[in-house]
Amino acid sequence: MILLIAALVPVVVPAVGKWFTDQEGEVRDGWAVDVGDLVGVDEAEQIEIRTAPVESSITVMQLVPVEVEEEGFTYYDIDVQQRIRRMVDRGQQMSVDGYTWTAETPMAFLNPFGTGSNGLYLYFETDLPTRVEYTIHVDDERIPDFTATAADSSGEEYSTVHEFQMIGLVPGETNEVTMTIRGKWGNVRQRVRFTIEMPDPYSGYDTLLEVTDGTSTAAQDEGLFTMMRTNGYLGYGFLYDDSGVMRYEMELEGFGMDRILTYGDEIVTCVSANKLARINGLGEVTQVYPLGDYELHHDINYGQDHTVVALAEKTDAVDVEDIVLEIDLDTGEVTELLDFKDLMGSYHDETRPIKGTDPFFWQVGEQDWIHLNTIQYLPESDSLVVSSRETSTVICVKDVHTTPAIDWMCGDPDFWEGTEYAQYCLEPANDFTWQYGQHSVEYAEGEEPGICYLRMYNNNYWALSSRDDYTPDLDEGVNTELYGGDGDNSYTYVYRIDTNAGTVELVESFPVPYSSIVSNSTLNTDTGHWTVNSGVAMVFGEYDADGVLIRQYSYDCTMQGYRTFKYDYKGFWFQ
Repeated sequence: MILLIAALVPVVVPAVGKWFTDQEGEVRDGWAVDVGDLVGVDEAEQIEIRTAPVESSITVMQLVPVEVEEEGFTYYDIDVQQRIRRMVDRGQQMSVDGYTWTAETPMAFLNPFGTGSNGLYLYFETDLPTRVEYTIHVDDERIPDFTATAADSSGEEYSTVHEFQMIGLVPGETNEVTMTIRGKWGNVRQRVRFTIEMPDPYSGYDTLLEVTDGTSTAAQDEGLFTMMRTNGYLGYGFLYDDSGVMRYEMELEGFGMDRILTYGDEIVTCVSANKLARINGLGEVTQVYPLGDYELHHDINYGQDHTVVALAEKTDAVDVEDIVLEIDLDTGEVTELLDFKDLMGSYHDETRPIKGTDPFFWQVGEQDWIHLNTIQYLPESDSLVVSSRETSTVICVKDVHTTPAIDWMCGDPDFWEGTEYAQYCLEPANDFTWQYGQHSVEYAEGEEPGICYLRMYNNNYWALSSRDDYTPDLDEGVNTELYGGDGDNSYTYVYRIDTNAGTVELVESFPVPYSSIVSNSTLNTDTGHWTVNSGVAMVFGEYDADGVLIRQYSYDCTMQGYRTFKYDYKGFWFQ
């Protein structure tokens, strides 16, 4: 039996590894969903007009591209989006032609742009400038009411024309909606009620998460927890409220969001492994950014004006997760900004491809020598701060648009001893255990020149799959197991860095559920609260400014959930 297992390892391990990594590059092969009765077909736009398959006290329609079931179809296609937009505009035009859409009889479409399964598009007009507040009630004591003020597409706080996407309708439930139409002086001009029974989540994911209260009594921050790249459910993003109720299911082409960036009143995010998109609050895709021969991994962030920087790799390359792209959001131009093989070539030459017996065996055959998992651009100094999981080091690269060079490195200096990069390592200014396998590093300017802070999820997990010549002297408590045991912890870390003195000091730390890989600790700088996702433990939570848990949420996935951020979506969906 032992000999049989040994013989199978070279075959089974690569196969399992290929299955695990290939799923992130897969593209959705089906967009068709349940539809209602056919009302008509617009031949010019090739769009079917259907009743939505929902029970509702208002008329809800669907707009369905006729080719939705054809191979290669995607809603992340500007031609498709513009055809749908013209149909929506034609419906609005009915007001000019003598028919008025009112709050009692709005023009309503279920998920017209194909990007949010439980998004309800509404359009109506009022006699005077007003705003729309709404409350969603479900007859289930586990589901509290959801109240919001809609952000109209006009961007105006008060308007006579109301076009917005209603967010918060619970999938699989009968939702009772009360819309309050309020004037500029605060007076209620109209109150309208309707019911709508929403379809189940297209993904089949849970609409209610298991919630556990912590010991902190602090009020939670405003916003929706936004789950990114939940394995087993790639191609979706799930948004939950403070009670663990799904309020939005975002549909992607594949892969999963790494981060959501605001761009004016729109957002920019990953929608597949080689595509970014801009999306407005209606769910309408306004621009698509194909990346050609590159594939995304792990992070995107703001770049120079009107650009995004992204971590990427060449498609089918042996060397992976080591390239930085710059994408122009106006022109769509994609530029390779930095290849770390060029920047750190002498270290790359000391590494090797991953073996089936290495900790990260699922990447067998790939040379994941640096594994960048976070990126942040610093416009004042034209620098990049990146997190390298494989080396357990945060690296600052200066002058990235002219002559890129390493500025400083924050990680265990012993790892870099004997290399040309040892000279860049910051020295510890107090007694602490170094971070290992860190994720989601955030840079913040300090109180004076030369001082900065690094916030991160310290996975507290040591693993190395690219070298055979280094064995660390680990402090007690640093984990070396992919799946930890009782009492194992990861940590939220905050370092204070003095680049003038070349030192680093640990100034804040608190324990969080253990996760060997993925995960994030993200600070709300307005309130001091932390949103923490421990991806392998399959929990996320909100912590107060002292690092004490307010509330924790458990979720299901295959092995790991990548990140969870909390966004307020103000100016996008809500006022």
